[in-house]
Amino acid sequence: MSKKTAAILLSALMLVGLMAGCSSTSSSSTGGTSTPATPGSTPASTGSEAGGDSSTPATGGENISLRVWGPQEEQALLKEMCEAFAAENPDNTYTFEYGVVGENDARDRFLEDPAAAADVFMFANDHLRDLVKASALYEVTRNRDDIISRNVEGSVAAASLDEALYAYPMTADNGYFLYYDSSVLSEDDVQTLDGILAVANENGKKVFMDVSNGYYIVSFFFGAGDNIWLEGDAQKCDFNNEAGLAAAESIKTFTADPAFITGEDAIITGGMGESIIAGVSGVWNAEALQEKLGDNFAATKLPTFTLNGEQAQMGSFAGYKLVGVNSLTSQPVAAMDLANWLTNQENQTKRFETRQLGPSNTAAAADPAVKENIALNALAMQSAYAKPQNDVLGGFWNPAEAFGNALEAKDYSVDLQTMLDNLVSQVEAG
Repeated sequence: MSKKTAAILLSALMLVGLMAGCSSTSSSSTGGTSTPATPGSTPASTGSEAGGDSSTPATGGENISLRVWGPQEEQALLKEMCEAFAAENPDNTYTFEYGVVGENDARDRFLEDPAAAADVFMFANDHLRDLVKASALYEVTRNRDDIISRNVEGSVAAASLDEALYAYPMTADNGYFLYYDSSVLSEDDVQTLDGILAVANENGKKVFMDVSNGYYIVSFFFGAGDNIWLEGDAQKCDFNNEAGLAAAESIKTFTADPAFITGEDAIITGGMGESIIAGVSGVWNAEALQEKLGDNFAATKLPTFTLNGEQAQMGSFAGYKLVGVNSLTSQPVAAMDLANWLTNQENQTKRFETRQLGPSNTAAAADPAVKENIALNALAMQSAYAKPQNDVLGGFWNPAEAFGNALEAKDYSVDLQTMLDNLVSQVEAG
């Protein structure tokens, strides 16, 4: 799901109450009754119950209620996994209360009222820093070594801050690449953006990219060698340098092309195979696009683009989806065990089989079916040109969106250098 889509949905999601509880028994879906942990505390600081000893079980014979958040697309699978967790741990009686909250919305929903938030929730790794800063997450000490050893290094780094592990890696596929219709475009055509646009114009077709979304527009700046980073807690960005200006010229040329089309996910999923022959998106749209294209479904890394008269490889963001435990949970051990369960090899494999999401678990990722997946293969190809999203703060997205909106609208009332200077100034001001 794109960040702009998440922003649009946020206000609507705020009106959504938690869904009716689903229990492995007939007990009600009320919250736990034990004393909440102190905000910002870690399991080690709350006593032996939540200590780092992975062999320490939860006390048997308890009635344990847990609130769990996940995106709409995950709800059926989430309930199945939670019920399996309860069946696997029969010494206690579990009640689960589910909330529909997407990974990109979880931080904001959580911080509105941490005490009313989920005990266990899914979120995007670029929100980790804000959640840790707000003392929202339990530091993961229970089963820590096992969690680190079974997941790819990048996902562990994405779940960590200052060498402390704060979340459980769930997927390693939060990135994007190029989908295309192989009945119209050849493997040679999709190597360059110029080649794709040429074929599109020859056939009266479109090429999709949500340029007014900072998540995607960085592709050109990263391809030009620019970057966004942190110095302490301060956001830094160099998109207004000479290379950035050249990248902006390339974006301007792309958005002015007759074949260019932008919009939300529904545009690419609805138009691919009809008016659209290629588009930039991620694995979350793989199933819909494969259904539309059938045997003509194809994907690869992002193309190169013309930068100062030469070809430059488009970059991208690399991200991960994580599962966190609320520091205010009254059931820290059960919440940690559930988070661990939701992200184990079996359930990451099940998540791939059901939703085509890429595992962070190394054993699950080694499955032949994962390796043969067209979308995940394209993501793996693009990963060589991707930058981690960990150090991108919230102040980046709105200025980047405004810059992209202006170019999509062909609003050239302000020169590109001034637009870039304004972009960087706003990003660094937070």
